[in-house]
Amino acid sequence: QVQLVESGGGLVQAGGSLRLSCTASGRTFSLYTMGWFRQAPGKEREFVAAISRSGSGTYYADSVKGRFTISRDNAKNTVNLQMNSLKPEDTAVYYCARNPTPLLTEVKGFGSWGQGTQVTVSS
Repeated sequence: QVQLVESGGGLVQAGGSLRLSCTASGRTFSLYTMGWFRQAPGKEREFVAAISRSGSGTYYADSVKGRFTISRDNAKNTVNLQMNSLKPEDTAVYYCARNPTPLLTEVKGFGSWGQGTQVTVSS
């Protein structure tokens, strides 16, 4: 059973930046599309970004496009989310997940969720 462990969350002022990381256990990391999701209080979990197995392809939710950047390092089994120009509406618990489907837009295929990391953006 794979384990995904997120880190890097915290409290930041609007306009600031944070970098989230997710480390996966096991030897199959490079076989999966990786993604980031978030869940704000009282709301459903929503897709944020995805990255292809090789890292050459990325896909973003419209709400974060141009502000967030997803990347991965297959040698270190990590996927990162650089978040710039943060807004109060970005406040949420952020989760990483993996998807056996190579199609980046197939967000329903994500699973094996981590425990999440809290991001709070103050105004």
